[in-house]
Amino acid sequence: MEESPDKGAAGPSGASDDSTVKEQDRLLPIANVGRIMKQTLPSNAKISKDAKETMQECVSEFISFVTGEASDKCRKEKRKTVNGDDVCWALSTLGFDDYVEPMRRYLQKYRETEGDRAANSGGNNREEGPQRGEQGHFMFNPMERGNNNASSNTRRQF
Repeated sequence: MEESPDKGAAGPSGASDDSTVKEQDRLLPIANVGRIMKQTLPSNAKISKDAKETMQECVSEFISFVTGEASDKCRKEKRKTVNGDDVCWALSTLGFDDYVEPMRRYLQKYRETEGDRAANSGGNNREEGPQRGEQGHFMFNPMERGNNNASSNTRRQF
């Protein structure tokens, strides 16, 4: 009995069929992961390649896990679009309760900012509100987790 080739295997040209997801499409860009990691470390700290790759795998898997749960909810409700409220629901359902309230606050601010942008410029102006890379871009300051007295300018000490 002869074995048949795997359906998701790459052919001679290296191309694979639609059922196989390329690693670069499955993972967040490592430069972005490294940049986010660096924001929570002292300025003189270094991050090894294996630490970045490990975190890249973890955060990519986490996003897929939460999104899959939110997607299942939408499918059961016969909806095609996953929204922020679905993500919050999925976080709660999966036991990530510590992230639900910060996510809801971020979602509320995001919606207010988008509403202001639309009202001020017909939805075409992307100059207002938090810009990518600004300190206020994240839902919460990682330096403040578990320490309500930490200022947003302090850095974690080893």
